Amino acid sequence: MTNIGSDLPRADGWDKVAGKSQYTVDYSESGMLHGCVLRSPVVCGRIVRVDVEAARSMPGVRAVVTATNVGNGRAGMLVRDQTLFADREIRHHGEAIAAVAADTLAQARAARDAIELEAESLPALTTMAQALASDAPLVHPDWESYALNPMAAELRRQGNVAGELIADPDGVDEAFERAHLVVEDEFCVDRQYQAYLEPMSAVARFTDGRCIVRTGSQFPYNIREELAAYLDVRLSDVRVIGQTVGGGFGAKLGCGTEGYAAVLSRAVGGRSVRVVKTRDEDIVTAPVRENAELRIRTALDAEGNMTAREFSCDMDCGAYGLETPTFPSILFHFAAGIYRIGPVRVHARAVYTNTPPTGAFRGVNGPAVYFAVERHMDNIARRLNEDPMAFRARHMLRDGDTLLNGQALADAHIAREACEAVQKSLPAVGARQSGDRLRGVGSATGFWVTNPLPGSVTITVGEDGRLHVLTGANDNGSGAVAMGLTQIVAEAMGVSTGEVIVGLPDTDLSGYDSGSQGSRTTHIVGKAALIAIDDLKTRIFDVARQMLPPGANELELVGGMVRAVGIGDAQVPLAAVFQMANFSNVSLSGSGTYATTPPAFTPGCAVGLTMPSLLTPTYHAHRAEVEVDSVTGNVRLLRYVVAQEVGRAINPDGIMGQIQGGIAQGIGFTLTENLRLVDGRYLERSLEAYRLPLAQDLPRVEVVLLEHPDSEGPFGAKGVAEPPLVFAPAAIANAVSDAVGKPFYKLPITPEDVLFALDT
Repeated sequence: MTNIGSDLPRADGWDKVAGKSQYTVDYSESGMLHGCVLRSPVVCGRIVRVDVEAARSMPGVRAVVTATNVGNGRAGMLVRDQTLFADREIRHHGEAIAAVAADTLAQARAARDAIELEAESLPALTTMAQALASDAPLVHPDWESYALNPMAAELRRQGNVAGELIADPDGVDEAFERAHLVVEDEFCVDRQYQAYLEPMSAVARFTDGRCIVRTGSQFPYNIREELAAYLDVRLSDVRVIGQTVGGGFGAKLGCGTEGYAAVLSRAVGGRSVRVVKTRDEDIVTAPVRENAELRIRTALDAEGNMTAREFSCDMDCGAYGLETPTFPSILFHFAAGIYRIGPVRVHARAVYTNTPPTGAFRGVNGPAVYFAVERHMDNIARRLNEDPMAFRARHMLRDGDTLLNGQALADAHIAREACEAVQKSLPAVGARQSGDRLRGVGSATGFWVTNPLPGSVTITVGEDGRLHVLTGANDNGSGAVAMGLTQIVAEAMGVSTGEVIVGLPDTDLSGYDSGSQGSRTTHIVGKAALIAIDDLKTRIFDVARQMLPPGANELELVGGMVRAVGIGDAQVPLAAVFQMANFSNVSLSGSGTYATTPPAFTPGCAVGLTMPSLLTPTYHAHRAEVEVDSVTGNVRLLRYVVAQEVGRAINPDGIMGQIQGGIAQGIGFTLTENLRLVDGRYLERSLEAYRLPLAQDLPRVEVVLLEHPDSEGPFGAKGVAEPPLVFAPAAIANAVSDAVGKPFYKLPITPEDVLFALDT
C-alpha cells in the first residue's frame, strides 16, 4: 500500500468541512438542564456569606450548589491542591463560588446573578516577587497536607514554591572565576491564552449511581480521575465519553466545566446538565501559558568557548498547580540548548500567586526557555563579533555528546543538517535599511522531546471486513488520529484508509491513554496500534489457514484479503475470515500498549527532577526575515523557513499544517498577543482585545522536512506538533533585534517596544 508518506485526506475532514461534526456545545439530551457558575470578583479574600435562597426560588431553577453541598475533594495533575468551589478562602479572581442548574440558560444566569456573595478582600500576592518575599503569606497554608500523584514523587516544594529544581554541578564557580568574558541577560515573557474556537463545555448525567460525562477533552482518563476525586467516588463510578474537540492546545487536559456539570446533575437527581463557558469566562479561567522571568549567564574563555552557565527561572503557576510544577524539570533539559558548554547550574521554580492558574500550552515551557537561550546565543555572538549562525555551529553538540542529565544523543548531527538547510533557503539579508523600513534575519535551533507516556489500542475485524480501532486517544484537531493513526493501521493491515474506522474515546470501553499532549499520539498510539496488529494478524492467519489450500504457510494481507504467498490466487476476504472465526471460537481482535523505554541517565543530576530524561528527541532550525517600520514600530514577517526533523512523515500535508499553525501561534506570542495582569485581573477579556494574529500577519512558511526514521516509532515516525511553536519566538525576536540593531528581552515585542528601542 502507499498510505505512509502520502497526502491522504483526514478521516474526519468532510464532516468538519460540512459542519456535521458534533462538538460538545452541539450535544444535547432529552430533558437537559443548563448550568452556569458564579465566580469570584475578589482577587484574594475570605468568604463571609453566600446566600442562595433567592436564587433557589427563581423560575426554572432546579439546583444551586456551593462548597457546602459537594464536600472538599481535591484534584490536580501533580499536586491535589484544587477544590471544585472555594470554601472559605478565595485565591484568585474568577474562582468558582457556586453553580446553578435551570430549565433555560437565561434562567440559570438570572439565578446566578441573584446569589448574594459577601467576601472580605485580603492583601493579594499578584506577582512572583511578592510571593517569594521572606514575609509573604502562604497562598496555601495547608500545602504540606496535599496529596501527590505518583508521578510527582520527586517534586520539591516549599511554601509558595509549588515545584523547584536545583542542579549544581562542580566547576561552575571556578569557570566563572577564570572567564575571559561573562555575558549575562534577563528575559521575561507574558501569559498566552490557547484561544481555541470551542470554549470549554461538558454534559453530565447520573445513571445507576454512575456519573456519565460527555466532553471534548484532550485527556479523558485524566478527566475521569479528577471527577472521581471531586465527587469522592471510585474511578469506575465515572465514565467519560469523548466528543470532537474544538481545539485545546493543552488547556483541555484537566477539568474545566465537567465537575460543575457533574455536581449539578447529582443535585437534580441525575438529569442531564450542560455547562458551557462564555468567552470572557473561558479567558479568565483557562490554564494559560505561564508568565516567566529568566536569567542566564555564560562564561567564555579567550577563544570564545562557553565554559560554564548559570540559568535561573521563576514561573508563575497562579493559585493552583495544575501541570506547571513539573515545568522546572522541562527547563533543566534545555538550559544549555543544543550546545557544548561546561557545567551548567540550574535553579527553576514554579510559584503560587493570587492569580488565575496557568498550565499546559503547546510546547510547555519551551518557547520561554528557547527565547532566552537563543536570544542569549545571539548576544554572545555579537559581543564576540561573530556571525550568530557560525557561532552556533562552532558549539553545537556532536553525536555521542551528553545532555545535562548524562543522557547521550546518538543523532545530534541532525541539528547541523537543519541549520544548513535554513541558511541555504534564507541567507542573511544585504542592506538592512530602505527608507523607513528596516530588515533583519534571525535564527533559532535546538531539540525537543516526544512525550513518552503510555497509550493503548484495540483493533477488531468487523463483519464486513472493515477495521474498528478503539483507543482512549483523542484527535485534538492535529490529525494525529484522523491521519496519522488511520494511515498507520491501514498500511500495516494492507487496506485503504477508508477501511479503518476510529471511534471516539470512552473510558468504559477503550484502553488507557495519556492524552493528546506533547506530540505523542502518532508516535505512541501508532506504535501501540502496530503491536495490536501483530496480535491481530496471528489470529487472522490462524483462522485463514483453515480456509486456504494445504501448504498455505506464509500469508499476507492485501486489499482486504488474506493471501497465500506463492500459491497462485489463493485468498479469502477478511469478512469471510470473520465468519469462520466465530465458528472457531476465535476473536478477531488484537490489543497493544506502548510507552517509550527511558534512556540511561545520571541519577542525582538534579534535585526535584520529575522528568528525568528526554525521549525520542527531534531536531529543528528556524529562520525568519522581518521588516520593521521605524515610524510605527510595526513588524512584518517577510519570510519564514523551518527545517524540522520528523522521523518519518506519515502525512506530509498534515505535518505542513501543524508547522504553519505552530508558527502562527509563535507569531502571536512574540508580536501581538497580550494577556496582561493588572492587580491580579486580566486586562484582555475578549478575542478582539487579545489580538490574535490575522491571516494578513502570517507569511507563507517554507518547510524542509528532514526524515531520519526512529527504530521504535511506527514506520519511523516521531513527534511533530509542538516544535514549530517552541522555536518561533526566538527566531522572530532575533530577527527584530537584528533589524533594529538593539536587543529585545521581553515578549511580546510591541510597536511601543520597538519605537522605544529606536529612540534609545
